[in-house]
Amino acid sequence: MEETTRDALRRSVGTRARRWLLAGTLLAGLLTAVALVAAAAPADRTFVELSGTVQSLMSVVTPLFGILLVHDLRRAPGAGRVAPTVLTVVLPAVVIGVVGVLICAATLTLAPVEVADKPWRYAGTAAVGSVLVQIVAGLVGTGLSLLLRPPVTAFAATIVLPLGLFGLLEVVRAGAAQPWLTPFGSVRNLLSGEMSLLRWAQWLCVLLMWGVGLNAVGAAVWRRREQPGRQVSAAADGAA
Repeated sequence: MEETTRDALRRSVGTRARRWLLAGTLLAGLLTAVALVAAAAPADRTFVELSGTVQSLMSVVTPLFGILLVHDLRRAPGAGRVAPTVLTVVLPAVVIGVVGVLICAATLTLAPVEVADKPWRYAGTAAVGSVLVQIVAGLVGTGLSLLLRPPVTAFAATIVLPLGLFGLLEVVRAGAAQPWLTPFGSVRNLLSGEMSLLRWAQWLCVLLMWGVGLNAVGAAVWRRREQPGRQVSAAADGAA
């Protein structure tokens, strides 16, 4: 493993603040799961129903890990490359997704109240979908952070842009395009557990657009911004 990749992995959850952020995200998921089980009707106490809310809530925070990693890179641009930083966000995203699955499973199993007749229906697919939801959320964070310098602006954009596009498609009566073009549209499918070949194709389009494409554009913008600095440094070295 390259040094830049090891460094990015260490930075992803390597500070006290980021470990607290991770712990707070998971705690929010746990409290949400407990509250849902306590308040929901028995028919709604299923793994899929829990995951839909818990994972959606945590996915709002997941982009922050990618934003912080890119912010590190921006503060010390000569210390690393874009690609390892982008890929590293998968680590906290997978942790959030997997622990979220365990939280939902444990809450449902230990619930002292009546649950649905088939509480584990589609649980396997929803569990896989939970991890994929968090990975895409993390990649949205890195992509927008590469494009937008202020971390606060980038974080706001991770909420406003996907939901704004989702709402716009609803307004123009193009709701059928939502699962193809918006993360939220694919999230609902993934966390429902009822995936088909068409729905997997829709998720792949969202991944390519918001995960791969957004980061590719961001990396190109990053290189363009950094190129003048490298040229000045090279000229100074030549003069020396």
